[in-house]
Amino acid sequence: MRTVLVTGPGGAGRTTVAAATALATAHRGGRVLLLSADPLDDLLGLDRGAVGTDPVQVDGGGLWAARVDPGEHFRTETLALQERLAAGLDLLGARPLAGEELTPLPGSEQSALLQALRRAAAGHWDTLVVDLPPLRDALALLALPEQLRRYLRRLLPQERQAARALRPMMAQLAGIPMPAQWLYETTARWDTELAAVQRLIEDPATTVRLVAEPGPAAARALRTARTALALYGLRADTPVPNRLLPHDTAGPWLATLVAQQHKYLAEWPADRQPVGHLGRDPQGLDDLALLDGTGTAFGEPGTDGGAGSLAVPPPPAATPWPVEDRLAEENLLVWCVPLPGAVKSELNLVRRDDELLLTVGTFRRIVPLPSALRRCTVTGAALTDGVLRVRFTPDPALWPRGH
Repeated sequence: MRTVLVTGPGGAGRTTVAAATALATAHRGGRVLLLSADPLDDLLGLDRGAVGTDPVQVDGGGLWAARVDPGEHFRTETLALQERLAAGLDLLGARPLAGEELTPLPGSEQSALLQALRRAAAGHWDTLVVDLPPLRDALALLALPEQLRRYLRRLLPQERQAARALRPMMAQLAGIPMPAQWLYETTARWDTELAAVQRLIEDPATTVRLVAEPGPAAARALRTARTALALYGLRADTPVPNRLLPHDTAGPWLATLVAQQHKYLAEWPADRQPVGHLGRDPQGLDDLALLDGTGTAFGEPGTDGGAGSLAVPPPPAATPWPVEDRLAEENLLVWCVPLPGAVKSELNLVRRDDELLLTVGTFRRIVPLPSALRRCTVTGAALTDGVLRVRFTPDPALWPRGH
């Protein structure tokens, strides 16, 4: 399954571009699912309430749509947890909560979106287009499954679960209560669900598409996205400069806006796919279809790839993190970590056991070291040409000479 995760600065038109991308891809054939936490009915020209949590066919063809409902997800998960804890709550004299009195708490939307991604990954779709939250929230969301699985492994190691049959005896010997069976079962279920989402996010056929209006904020967003995506090992899709004004716009006021857009558009990658401003908020499939291939009329003349399309392209090649073998010349192994746009002053790394803690600005990732590097010590690092090169020297006690 080919997956495109659409994000960008707030108010940049992410949902509209995600819908236009899904429609253009469906016109090329195959089953396409559009997933969003925002209402899609008006945008797709459907009756109010037509798009729910279960996929509905939109155009009688290959386009389907579903909405992420944080409220429903929160109620379902909370009531299920309450049922598992019913015996303990009864002993405490607690009054059960009813579904109608539950309102979503902060973090419910992220949890609901991860659950929706897991369900979509199990479906029979050729392409999945996901309208993610604004850029920084989206990047944190995409990193969440890996982080949560690491926390679960540290707090409840799987190898410890093998001894759960001995818990009653261990509790008597230690004099403290041991974790209950439901806790291990719940942990295993969470890990399974998170693993499914992590596989989808890390799949070579999954890419992230950035949508922004050309300007100072978009330039910063592009740099942030490039660095963070590389840090998390994600692949960037064709970026979309949105709401471009026609280059032959009359009038000094509009001409100034056009000139500003073109100035910042030069900072975008050459393979960008521009989308023009319709002069109104898109509504319905006809308007969404107009957004596909508008580059020739709205972008810089002759520079934006002609009549391009928002349809999902083949995924780009993955960018590896290679290990350079310099043992013969310098007795070094060098781990090359691509971090385009990273600034040395915002970069920090710490070796901890068999992991490397990488921090770039406000983003952090804890990366397991390749097996060869676990037998080495870190002796230095340098950031050059957008690549962090971490130098490792073999530890003689773990890697004897001659091996």
